[in-house]
Amino acid sequence: MTKIFKNKLREKEGGMFILIVSILLIALIVLAGVSEYMRLQIIAKGVRDAVQSAVISVSTENYENVYSSSREAYSAGYKYDENEEEWKENIDTGDVYKKLDDLLGLEKDGGYHVKKIDSEYEYKLSNLKVEIINSPLKSNDKFSAETFINLEVPLSFGWEHLPPMKIRLKVKSEYMAKF
Repeated sequence: MTKIFKNKLREKEGGMFILIVSILLIALIVLAGVSEYMRLQIIAKGVRDAVQSAVISVSTENYENVYSSSREAYSAGYKYDENEEEWKENIDTGDVYKKLDDLLGLEKDGGYHVKKIDSEYEYKLSNLKVEIINSPLKSNDKFSAETFINLEVPLSFGWEHLPPMKIRLKVKSEYMAKF
């Protein structure tokens, strides 16, 4: 087998044809891999930006909780309880999944929120966890939220022999009252 291959390479008639075809195939495979990597990056960035937008939108809905007890540029979710004469946390995580469904056009499918193209899915979101970090009173910190969500994207490279990309996205969103 190796003798045949060596003889083919030594031929003077069309000897470069095999080499050129091999180089083109390798270049095509590399280009397909790079384009798949870029596709995954674009999807992950789009989902991250949408999660951040949804959490900021929920924070904006919490505006009255955050601003009513604060003065000037402070932002914190506290409310004064006159009965116990102390400040109590007053925060609400809202419905981030509903905002995400509206922003990204997702459909609920079991425990997943799925973006579908025709009958196939483009990506799945699951296990959303929102941690609201309430800043202390009289601080210059921002009212912020850390969001964790699982993203699963099937690979189109490898003809479905490769498992889907699964990552846990961490998104930090901050809110501070302007006035």
